[in-house]
Amino acid sequence: MMKFYLDTANLASIKKYNAMGLVDGVTTNPSLIVKEGADFEETIKAICKEVYPNPVSAEVTATDYEGMVSEGKRNKAWAENVVVKIPMIPEGLKATKTLSKMGIPINMTLIFSANQALVAAKAGASYLSPFIGRLDDIGQDGMGMIADLVAIKRAYGERFKAEVLVASIRHPIHVLQAAKLGADIGTMPAEVMDKLLMHPLTDIGLKRFLDDWNKAKKERPSITA
Repeated sequence: MMKFYLDTANLASIKKYNAMGLVDGVTTNPSLIVKEGADFEETIKAICKEVYPNPVSAEVTATDYEGMVSEGKRNKAWAENVVVKIPMIPEGLKATKTLSKMGIPINMTLIFSANQALVAAKAGASYLSPFIGRLDDIGQDGMGMIADLVAIKRAYGERFKAEVLVASIRHPIHVLQAAKLGADIGTMPAEVMDKLLMHPLTDIGLKRFLDDWNKAKKERPSITA
């Protein structure tokens, strides 16, 4: 079954959905943490504690090999379940090769083609994050890339170890389509996860049940001694 990750740095949202058993992991980035006005290190540590042992992606901000390796080792030291998030650039591939050989799991982000995903997996990434919503925004078929990646992974079986982590999910249909294709993980903002739970007929049905129950209680004759 496809795993659900929350793409957020908001601890309240993470606690809310984690209590429902819906959070298999969390992805963050510097923009999300800045949005919360929180300290980067303390936020990652708090999220890791809340969802432990599930993985939490903590992104580096450096764009050079040495900087990414240094930040990656630092981020991993914050918590056992940290996954280091690295951008899909040549220097990022070099850093991924080095860090993965140290046993540090890597989530390679900002993937926009199946070819990029293939080289990321080749470099040693544990998670591949294709951004489907941003592709849709420019008139390309984001979900088509997911279909290609899932087909490639199935063709290689156990030799293809990286998980396909569908990112830039914009709405529940993206989640459904990714699940139908067999993607390993979908990471989504809290508002999308919230929509997965809702249907107007559920609300109408519940109201009807409760109205009938309350009416029955009022009409039931009282029993006196």
